[in-house]
Parts: sequence; C-alpha cells; structure tokens
Amino acid sequence: MEFVQRWITGSPFASALGVEVETISEERARLHLPFAESNTNGDQVMHGGCAASLAALGAHAVARASLGEQAGPWHSVALQVNYLAAAKNQGVVAEARRLRAGKEICFVEVGVSGEDGRAIAHATTAVRGRFGAAPPLLARSAGDHGQSDPGVMGPHIGRIPFIANRGIRVEHMTGGTSRLVMPFREANADASGGVHEGAVLSLLDTTGAMASWAVTGFGRYKAGTPAMQAQILAEVPEGDLVAYGRNTQRDAELFFSEVEIAGAADGRVCARGTVFYRIVT
Repeated sequence: MEFVQRWITGSPFASALGVEVETISEERARLHLPFAESNTNGDQVMHGGCAASLAALGAHAVARASLGEQAGPWHSVALQVNYLAAAKNQGVVAEARRLRAGKEICFVEVGVSGEDGRAIAHATTAVRGRFGAAPPLLARSAGDHGQSDPGVMGPHIGRIPFIANRGIRVEHMTGGTSRLVMPFREANADASGGVHEGAVLSLLDTTGAMASWAVTGFGRYKAGTPAMQAQILAEVPEGDLVAYGRNTQRDAELFFSEVEIAGAADGRVCARGTVFYRIVT
C-alpha cells in the first residue's frame, strides 16, 4: 500500500487540507482531517468541498490498492455525495469501504463523520483505472453567454477561507447562471502534477451553489448543499479551469443546477455534474 500512501501524502492539495492517513488496505481506508479554519466557510463550519474531497481521496485509496499500481491513471467516473449534517469546529474522519472491484472499475462507499461520531456525509463512487490507456478525446465546452456580472455576492465569495485557498473567483453570478474560474496553483495539485479531483469537486460544488444564488439574489437566507453528483471524465491535467453553472429547475426552496468544468486554455470538458442546493428564503 506504500504507493497509495505516497500518492496521498505527496499531493499538495491533500497536504494543504491537512489530510492524515490512518489505515489503507484493498478493502478499507480511514483518513482523518483535523479542524482548520482554512477549510471552513468562515464560520467554523467545514466547506462541503472538504467532504467531497475526502470522499474522493478515500475512494481512490481503496480503488488504487485494489487495482494495483499499474492500473493508473485513475479518475472517478461517477460520484454521488449526500451531505447529512454540518461539521462545526471539529475534525472529521472518512472511512472508505470497497463494494466491488472489477477489471478496471472499483466501487467504493465512503462515510464521513465528525470527531463526535455524527454522520456528516455519505458517498458512493466508481473509480476507473485506465491501465496506461491514452487520455480520451474530450468534447469542447460550448461556454456560456459571455456576460460578466458577479452580482452583489460574487466579490465576497472569493474571501471565504476554503474558496480563497483554492483561488476560486466568481466572474458571473446573475440570472440563474454562474461562471467561476480556478487558477492552477500548487495547493490544488495532485501528486501527478495535474489538478486534484478534490479541487475539481470543490469548484463544481461552489459553481452549482452560485447558480442557485443567482436565481434568488442576495439575502439573509439559510442555505446548503444536500447532494451532488459528479463525473470526472479523465485525469485533469495542469492548467486553469473555468466552470459554467446553470440552474435548470427550482422547486420552492430547492434548486437543481448543472455544472460543466473545462480547461481555460483549450475549452475541453474534464468534469460535469449536478448540484442539488437548498435556499430557505
């Protein structure tokens, strides 16, 4: 399991979060993330991107251990995260359990809980090992309307500790659409040199949330992400990313927003997903 541990400890993103490896095997993995204000929304509550990142890290740890070092490169072809509760002023633990390992795909369940034992998030993931196959030809994003209006909230989002540490910036956030950019920086990098899946998932989560806020506008509302689905289409290479969010459905306080993430330089779509968001107005 040494190559898996090297991947986690050698990833600048995991180090920036403060992830600690407790156990790794082909069947299970356990990771610990101590509390740090840098991983919060600024109110001592852990950002949802941290839970998604831990889910990806735990799932990859088990999948890589199961499929073997020769199975790389890897990417999460499907991931569902359900956010069950907030983790406030405490560290969290992620426990990953293998459900089934095939020839190329490993199915893993991950539970994230607070140090007090309260369930924080639950995820199911399908991780693919490409066994040296060439990267797929990714489709080009159609982009969006080209408008750049961050609205009232946009300029403040980048000051949230976890988001600020990713370098995420809101370019547009009105009319039910959002566009966010995340520059490549070491704190977002994988051990392979590309962008870590955890950083990609954090961008996806935030973009979907901003598309929902772009419907209601600013207000002293209670809000959060109950669930998110994502597909990482290939190992994400080094480079800046741009994310396009679009609210496709509103049902009272519930919002469904589609997100597409592409390379800022070539426009190739590397990830997509749906963020289910709740704003109580």
